[in-house]
Amino acid sequence: MTQSGPSAKAQEDSPAVPHLGALRVALIGMPNTGKTTLFNRLTGLRHKTSNFPGTTLEARVGFVRDPGERGGGAGSGATAMEVVDLPGVYSLELEQLESAMVRDVLAGRRAFKGEPLREPDGVLVVLDATNLSRNLMLAGEALRRRLPTVVAINMIDLAAKQGLHVDAARLSEALGCPVRLINARSGEGAADLMHTVAHVTSEGVVPTRTPPGGATPSENESALRRWADGVFAAGCSATPGMREELHRVSRTDRADRVLTHPLLGTLVFAAVMVGLFYALFTLASYPMDWIDAIFVHLGAGVDWVWATLGIPGGFVHDLLKDGVIAGIGATVIFVPQIALLFFLISLLEDTGYLARAAFVMDRVLRPFGLPGHSFVPLLSSHACALPGIMATRCIPDPKERLATILVAPFMTCSARLPVYVLLTGILFAGEPMLAALAFVGCYALGITAGVVSALIARRTILKGKARPMALELPSYKTPSLRTALITTYDRVMTFLKKAGTMILAVSILLWWLGAFPKAQPTAEAEGLRQSAAAMTAAHPSGGPEAALAEQMVIKADTLDAKHAKRESFIGRIGQAAAPVFAPMGADWQLTIGIMASFAAREVFVSTMSIVVAGSEDGEDETVRQSLETATRDDGSRLFSPAAAWALLVFYVLAMQCLPTLVLTAREAGHWKWALLQLAWMSGVAFATATLVYQGLGALGAGSAGG
Repeated sequence: MTQSGPSAKAQEDSPAVPHLGALRVALIGMPNTGKTTLFNRLTGLRHKTSNFPGTTLEARVGFVRDPGERGGGAGSGATAMEVVDLPGVYSLELEQLESAMVRDVLAGRRAFKGEPLREPDGVLVVLDATNLSRNLMLAGEALRRRLPTVVAINMIDLAAKQGLHVDAARLSEALGCPVRLINARSGEGAADLMHTVAHVTSEGVVPTRTPPGGATPSENESALRRWADGVFAAGCSATPGMREELHRVSRTDRADRVLTHPLLGTLVFAAVMVGLFYALFTLASYPMDWIDAIFVHLGAGVDWVWATLGIPGGFVHDLLKDGVIAGIGATVIFVPQIALLFFLISLLEDTGYLARAAFVMDRVLRPFGLPGHSFVPLLSSHACALPGIMATRCIPDPKERLATILVAPFMTCSARLPVYVLLTGILFAGEPMLAALAFVGCYALGITAGVVSALIARRTILKGKARPMALELPSYKTPSLRTALITTYDRVMTFLKKAGTMILAVSILLWWLGAFPKAQPTAEAEGLRQSAAAMTAAHPSGGPEAALAEQMVIKADTLDAKHAKRESFIGRIGQAAAPVFAPMGADWQLTIGIMASFAAREVFVSTMSIVVAGSEDGEDETVRQSLETATRDDGSRLFSPAAAWALLVFYVLAMQCLPTLVLTAREAGHWKWALLQLAWMSGVAFATATLVYQGLGALGAGSAGG
């Protein structure tokens, strides 16, 4: 019976973090060869994801233990191995960050933080059996390093379907190192591979053959290509009766003619992405609603505990409810979108389709200095910039990746939608078609600003030679659900552990700025409450008087809420900053909303509802009417057409999401990029909004009657 991997007992004993002194095995391979699927098969969830110092490239480190002699249990003969899953590379000799990092790891010049510099004890090279001749060139480059090496030929089931027979013994003789045939998805051959790797690394068995090379990169590639063709011919053959079939146009070729076609490929990609984001918006909404309800109940639970203990509300109560719980909720509510997005993208990538999509979109984005790889991150940012920025890890070139990170927040994310609904509703009350067109215009403006900004960045601070996108089109295959789930788990945990902690801190800070100092009730509000109390006492049986008294209390609460917001630290900041935003038509009330929304754009609606109407529910019809008819201190309309248009443009273009800035700093490797992103987007937004307000004002659209 074929074992599917390490024994259950050995896996249960495996810790999540490698032991000091374990044999270090570097796992390398081309993209889409099933390398990470094999890593997951060997290590399960017992691994950690890390960045090498000075880079944003991820490598996953897993700990596995070979259970001694074949057929034996874990015992004194067990070999502990630290497996490092390095980024996929097409060649070790390319001038790319991934290739340079893999070269450094194999040469012992790169290690994770806190670990000593040393060469790996062995190299495990994963090759795709369906594209073996091309993959063998990478194996040859690895063998030239003269490290203990084992070659794993993956996807043998797909190769068999294509009529290709791989002879492991002959390949081993030609390569001068052990060769094992595996199916990483099913686990076939994984246990035997582990025994072989453990033996080769522990005994230090180096390859008996050294592939030829050349003095220059081109000569080296030519020599390795001839060598790889020879090795392939020696170890592989067509199944009898299938040789002619191999020369026919395969189903893969026919599919690629459609999926990489300039027109048809673009239409297919658009349909796939519409389906993906339809699923993202519809399916993720359910767990997001559940998470929101959970945190609402947690906040109510704090109220219940305080009431049960008979403790009046105070600083600790407000900190727990409005600071900690609300802050954690604001972090966790992103998880369903992030998880679902990466799960679906992982499935698409595993099928082999995503490489075709990147090839198609490269034609569209290349004139703006972005590669086809950028399209999925930019499209992802229409749901939320956080998963969009995280998805830029698929972009090989560091400058192109950084340019994509910087412009991703220009895409209209779901957090902007409440603001769009409010402002388009005010601008086009009773005209849904015009409101819909304004919505489309907002999306178009964001996309245009993003690609133009990318073009400017690539011509200035990120200037560099645009590289043609080189990628192998992998064979089509059924996606691995296991790999997709583990990839999703990694991304979610990375988000929660790193970005989430900063988001929580920022949320608590903003709560404090909005809650303090505590303002005393206004005299007008106190007078209304006293009148309401007297009216209720005079008419204990209820009636119209009781309803009037209730309205008086509501009005008193509204006055106090507006007063408290104006006197809070964030309110004072808004009043102090009002002259800055005055050119784009904002008074102190709108400035408070703008300043508060730098934490999250959707906060603008609830903040304005409190400042103007004294209620957080911006969806309430009476609150909307209050906002539409609200006035400034001089009696003019707060949301004049010119001011509303300027605000709409501002919210399309402005960087108003501190969690995104935190993630930009982490993914780009330095806070200077996040600050540049903030300055550029805010500057573009302010300048454009000012131009809109002043221009419409000159045309007479700035007044209440405009």
